[in-house]
Amino acid sequence: MSRKSKVELTNMCLIYDENRILVQEKVGTKYEGGLVFPGGHVEAEESLRDSVIREIKEETGLTISNPQPCGFKDWIEEDGTRYLVILYKTNQFTGNLKSSDEGKVFWVEREELESLNLIWNMRELLEIFDTDTYSEFFFKLENGEYHGELLG
Repeated sequence: MSRKSKVELTNMCLIYDENRILVQEKVGTKYEGGLVFPGGHVEAEESLRDSVIREIKEETGLTISNPQPCGFKDWIEEDGTRYLVILYKTNQFTGNLKSSDEGKVFWVEREELESLNLIWNMRELLEIFDTDTYSEFFFKLENGEYHGELLG
């Protein structure tokens, strides 16, 4: 049994200030008007840190600094590829907010977040972003369906 496996590396970043969180109304998904935190793919020859800085710049117009890794979201796809989302957070940024073809970006009040149209298990990911209780959100394929579990 080989210990090597194919991995698709991606990132996601929670950008915040005192009372607000930046969200993206992601286009091209089956969740009409659904909100996520911005991020994207790690390119070849790119560090993990540099990839999240680049993706945030491309999708939001902001230049982030000091992104802190805080956890993972992952699953095994049907072809055996592990899809890994490295979760970051930062409150250090400069620039002017600008939406991209990935979707509209805007600030929301932190207390409003729970009542918004969050997608892709974003509420569970907030447990990773906001606490030290969990570090991973892993999806396991059972009976043809993915079921997610927060892991400490």
